[in-house]
Amino acid sequence: MVYIGPVIVGFIIGFIIGTRIKPNIGSNLKFPASVYVLLAIVIIFIAYQQGPFPWYTDSVFANGLISAFAGIVIGKLTFGRG
Repeated sequence: MVYIGPVIVGFIIGFIIGTRIKPNIGSNLKFPASVYVLLAIVIIFIAYQQGPFPWYTDSVFANGLISAFAGIVIGKLTFGRG
């Protein structure tokens, strides 16, 4: 059984952060696909090391952290390009 609270809150926070990532014409800061792949690897590693909250027994990962990453990617793809 997956607890939906951390998943929803993590996704909403990640989505808000993802919508704020916008390209600035004067900035040299770029976010190519390799940055997101590296971020996904790091987040999966951290989510495994962190584990679920003590009273959650649904998986070995921190679901809120993984859903926050999904929210960042979806927020960037939907609203962050403008």
